[in-house]
Amino acid sequence: MSKSELTIYYDGSCPLCRREIALYRRLAAARRLHWQDVSEDGCLGEGLSCEVAMRRFHVRDNHGRLFSGGAAFARLWRALPGWRVAGWLFAWPPLSWLLEGTYRVFLRGRPSLQRLLRRWWKEPGVSA
Repeated sequence: MSKSELTIYYDGSCPLCRREIALYRRLAAARRLHWQDVSEDGCLGEGLSCEVAMRRFHVRDNHGRLFSGGAAFARLWRALPGWRVAGWLFAWPPLSWLLEGTYRVFLRGRPSLQRLLRRWWKEPGVSA
């Protein structure tokens, strides 16, 4: 486990996920975070398997607490300047419920969206 403020577990095999993570990683504050691509199958720490991590977005704080889905996004956003206000707002009900509900809807359509984006976003080294 890294001593970073947060460990962010993301699906590096998903074109949409890669682009979103790249957006966050361009921020200077992202250097104090540990970014772990779960599609590369590694040790993810207690309570998180690769299979589970591939199904939902997860973040672990430096106290070992694991956040999932909308709560994970809110926790990540609180660590990034320019995103902090959204992170704090979406951490509180009823906005946290709205974020989680929206994320669950997204997850249902994610496989179709991934296939579509792989065709549109031809990336070097990525086959469709």
